[in-house]
Amino acid sequence: MLKSLTAVSVAALIVGAPAAMAETLKFAYASNATPTVEAMQKFGELVAEKTGGDVTVQYFPDSQLGGERELVELVKAGTIDMTKVSGGLMESFAPIYGVFSMPYLFDSEAHFYKVMDDAGIMQPVYDTTSGDGFAAVTYYNSGARSFYTSEKPIESVADLKGLKFRVMQSPTSIKMVELLGATPIAMGQAEVYTSLQQGVLDGAENNEYAITIARHGEVAKHYSYDVHSRIPDFVLISTRTLDKLSEENRAAVLEAAKESTEYHKQVWGEAIEAEKTKSAEEFGVQFYYPDVAEFQAAVQPMYEELKAEPEKYSVYEAIRAVAGE
Repeated sequence: MLKSLTAVSVAALIVGAPAAMAETLKFAYASNATPTVEAMQKFGELVAEKTGGDVTVQYFPDSQLGGERELVELVKAGTIDMTKVSGGLMESFAPIYGVFSMPYLFDSEAHFYKVMDDAGIMQPVYDTTSGDGFAAVTYYNSGARSFYTSEKPIESVADLKGLKFRVMQSPTSIKMVELLGATPIAMGQAEVYTSLQQGVLDGAENNEYAITIARHGEVAKHYSYDVHSRIPDFVLISTRTLDKLSEENRAAVLEAAKESTEYHKQVWGEAIEAEKTKSAEEFGVQFYYPDVAEFQAAVQPMYEELKAEPEKYSVYEAIRAVAGE
């Protein structure tokens, strides 16, 4: 099926799906790592349980209804009820989300979770798009992103000079790669394997799942833990959907979303370690651990520029305020 469908054809597909006795939330998503798919499925189980079957969730997985950008548009239009997308993509719908693509924003995974679980920091961000027809209801860990390459390892900033790297469609990610001396090429995840294989790209940046699930380890054998970003995924829901649910069922859906995040935390850590082992043993990928200090220094101008955007900078300050607590 084509990854990009018109709203009319998507609606036709959905209408043709088996009818459910309960209120059914239509949840579409692109291809994802196993723990994230499990967490989305857990969300559906929790919704059915908490609403006594009054609300159920029907899934349209693996880009059946389009890529992440198309899915956000469908949620905005109310054609589907929910989706899960990368925070990097969200920046193009609400600039404030660009904060989460800033390099070296989080000191550690513990710092990441502390921030993301802080409603005082996150709820205003989630509510930013409410006037556009949708809002975020929770997040999932998408791991730490690092550079991986086909020809040579990245062991210093100098090694990046002149190389072409795939980045998400995020102005912040593009700026980061430019400051590090490489050439950013924004493209969808589905195009990366072939582009690496054909030499259109010298490398990409992502977590370990890209090496195994997307099989990039077949064409890129060098993974360097510069750990430049921890960009969360976000679960989105149409405001039309929230408005049509009863107060009780709305609360149940929101509670189920938060609980699915707690479930995701449990399965993510073990899974990512297993993928690292698989990357080395099955794909022959080698891992490198460069000194990140010079990477951090190279991207510092981004934080100076961020001061000119007060809304983003206030979120950045809140995030940094809880570092080390």
